[in-house]
Amino acid sequence: MELTKITFGDETPTVGLLQEVLSKTGYYGGGITYAYDNATASALEDFQKAAGLVSDGIVGPLTWGVLMPYITGNYIYKVKSGDTLSTIAARFWTELNSIKAANPLLNSDNIVPGEEITVPFISKIIPVNLKYSNEIMQLNINALKLRYPFIEIIDAGMSVLGKNIPVIRIGRGTRKVFYNASHHANEWITTPLLMKFTDDFCYAFVNDQTIKGFNIRRIFDKTSIYIMPMVNPDGVDLVTGALPKDSEGYKYAVSISRENIPFPSGWKANIRGVDLNLNYPARWEEAKKIKYAKGYSSPAPRDFVGPYPFSEPESRTVGQFTKNINPDLTLSYHSQGEIIYWKFLDYNPPASLEIAQEFSRQSGYTVAETPYESGFAGYKDWFIQEYNLPGYTIEVGKGTSPLPLTQFDQIYTDNIGILLYAADTQL
Repeated sequence: MELTKITFGDETPTVGLLQEVLSKTGYYGGGITYAYDNATASALEDFQKAAGLVSDGIVGPLTWGVLMPYITGNYIYKVKSGDTLSTIAARFWTELNSIKAANPLLNSDNIVPGEEITVPFISKIIPVNLKYSNEIMQLNINALKLRYPFIEIIDAGMSVLGKNIPVIRIGRGTRKVFYNASHHANEWITTPLLMKFTDDFCYAFVNDQTIKGFNIRRIFDKTSIYIMPMVNPDGVDLVTGALPKDSEGYKYAVSISRENIPFPSGWKANIRGVDLNLNYPARWEEAKKIKYAKGYSSPAPRDFVGPYPFSEPESRTVGQFTKNINPDLTLSYHSQGEIIYWKFLDYNPPASLEIAQEFSRQSGYTVAETPYESGFAGYKDWFIQEYNLPGYTIEVGKGTSPLPLTQFDQIYTDNIGILLYAADTQL
């Protein structure tokens, strides 16, 4: 994957990624500002010079290529005479199990000089201290696939602007659960939540570890976990600063912004101004009535239900993928409130409330019924209506979205039990 070229004056999440990596390598001593300024340029030029590259301060394909092992935590190593997997693991300060997992076709007792192997040398991949973007997510997914070849990456569909909406499948069981995040653009903190869960789950599986007492290998064998970490990539890129300001998508978003909604931090919709979690055919007409009465009768940063249900490529992607796999349970991640919503109208799927109550015990979150004004046309609502199976909206954190990354560690701690119990429960 070729990352976006970076030049002086750029201000994006990818610049933050560059600053983080240069900091890890010892060339950059400043904070993560997301701005490609003089300090960042100077650090990069020093790195380029040390790496034998042209010291021009421009992050193009060659520079990204040299930086990539530090970004992904995976190094492509050419075996030398006398090498063993144990000596390679010791040289890179990594685990033998991780090398074997990343190279499933390798004859570990007879590695051949000259062959190339993937060496994971950083224990975890997902950055949880950076603004996230579609580009960073796609980079992380590629890194996870390189390190954990047993996961499956599915291209489920595309956004308005043609960005892939990927799904990660972990596990091989007949029971199926589906987790999704970032229906709402300014709730993007839920994407690294699911990405870190994927990384931690795979790491525990490879190393035969438990997490919070859950047997990861048992879950892997009995359940297939499908994770769609970013339903709304265009909207997320707008909020986090990854969408170019000279692009048509950005200009259109500016044209439909509203004075009472901060821009872009208050943006929830997709790039066409449709609130994706109000675009499902679950009493959509009622949602339309409620939102039109509040003044949201045309494309806007939030609360416009769209011209008709499933009008948007992102909501259609989620709906079609759900139909393709027929999950037994779904989790939709949003922010904020530390609340578990479990009900739609009078539907009462078997064990749904009992599971929600266990989620509450795992997380400390409150179990509640969705307020009337927000109780229609969401993904959870549609899933419950169509399948009469447990479906949940989990509202993480507290405050104003987008929530600050200072809350991430607590959000992850609160939700890891929910994510594991949902995959493990027999109810």
